[in-house]
Amino acid sequence: ALAGPQAPPSGLPGSLLAVSAQLNACRTALRLFDDFAMLSYSCGYGLGPKDEDGLVRGLSVLCNLANQLYYPCEHIAWAADAGILRVGSQKWWTLSTALWAFSLLLGILRSLRILFQLRRNLRQHKRSTSLPLSQKEMKAKAKAEVLSILTDMADLSNAIHWLPPGFLWAGRFPPWLVGLLGTISSLIGIYQASRGGNSEA
Repeated sequence: ALAGPQAPPSGLPGSLLAVSAQLNACRTALRLFDDFAMLSYSCGYGLGPKDEDGLVRGLSVLCNLANQLYYPCEHIAWAADAGILRVGSQKWWTLSTALWAFSLLLGILRSLRILFQLRRNLRQHKRSTSLPLSQKEMKAKAKAEVLSILTDMADLSNAIHWLPPGFLWAGRFPPWLVGLLGTISSLIGIYQASRGGNSEA
């Protein structure tokens, strides 16, 4: 917001954007070690629990696949920028961002499907007491899914902004809007972590 229309920004706005760039580079380097954790999660989930909705399972598997492919693509882009690999980095950055955006879109669709099921179960709950989850638990789970949708939508907006110009609103966001969307996503993530990261908390 402080940067305003200056190009390139100087003074405090320029310094803050420089710090932001360094923190982003740090996060990228730390993600170099996430491949095996993601692989462990993907293998643990497999094709999903048999008692889970088929559409939710399918979306989850595709989301896991997109996330798994994202990491090596980002690693190659990072290595190219660092001079470790002699390849053009831009196409790998674009591919990794596209995979991230695809994963976020799948996550939104998955949460919408779960919300639809919870809404249907809440209606049935009024007529039956044999459902596995209580009404309170279903409302808590619905709240968690709504927060996940808001997080994914904020991140998806930024992901599209970072794609090559010409695709939707790619490259059109000012720095303050990118920062606002990232802050919204982060604050929701902090809130969810403080609540225990599950719908029962």
